Amino acid sequence: MTPELKARQQIDPKLEKAGWVIQDMKDLNLSAGVGVAVRERPTDTGLVHPAERAIKPFVIGRKAWLFSDTVNGAAASAKIYSVVETAKVNGQEPYTWLRHVLERLPQASSLEDYEALLPWNCSPEMPR
Repeated sequence: MTPELKARQQIDPKLEKAGWVIQDMKDLNLSAGVGVAVRERPTDTGLVHPAERAIKPFVIGRKAWLFSDTVNGAAASAKIYSVVETAKVNGQEPYTWLRHVLERLPQASSLEDYEALLPWNCSPEMPR
């Protein structure tokens, strides 16, 4: 048994219990759940973790973020980072999409109104 398979046997049940959906890259559906764990995929240059690549700026910047020195601060920065990365994955420019959402959120009153603000439901070319 490979080290990766051993790790998967330990980690996957914990992720699933926490509500994560575990997918292989070929079956990727980022809308499958609140949390989506994507397994490695082989490339010409070796294995690539899209999640690791996406989180690299966050990891590099965390040392400079003073508000992340508490559990609440770290949780808050992780939530914002997750929202920004979700916007990027769905073809949105984060600032433009966040501005769009924050301007319309106070008027949202139905499930359809809220769902329309999700990054996969917005046009990437939203007016300013």
